[in-house]
Amino acid sequence: MIIGSVNARFERVIKVPVEDSTRQEYEVEAVLDTGFTGSLTLPPSLIANLNLTWRSRSSAVIANGNVVQFDIYTATINWDGVLRSILIQAIDNVPLLGMALLAGHDLRARVAVGGAVEIEAVQ
Repeated sequence: MIIGSVNARFERVIKVPVEDSTRQEYEVEAVLDTGFTGSLTLPPSLIANLNLTWRSRSSAVIANGNVVQFDIYTATINWDGVLRSILIQAIDNVPLLGMALLAGHDLRARVAVGGAVEIEAVQ
């Protein structure tokens, strides 16, 4: 089970262990965004620090209706004890955790400051 918490802005926050190019894990605090269909976004500066592998360039329509261009990188994360290779979108914002990582999982959140967020694999 993956455990997170609800912050003062009522955002669901999860710590995601991301491997750098030398396979060392770094915990990245990401906001769970149910409107984001991808896996994970990270700021370009963090991607550079982790020395992640560039894959391609893409575009997407964001919540305000604007189209943005961004680079896509590959990375390995530790998702509930399982190493997973995922695509990361380089977006200069707070890291976002998207719905692609939640496929096959249940999500529970107590929406109160400090409330528990639980992500559990469906059995």
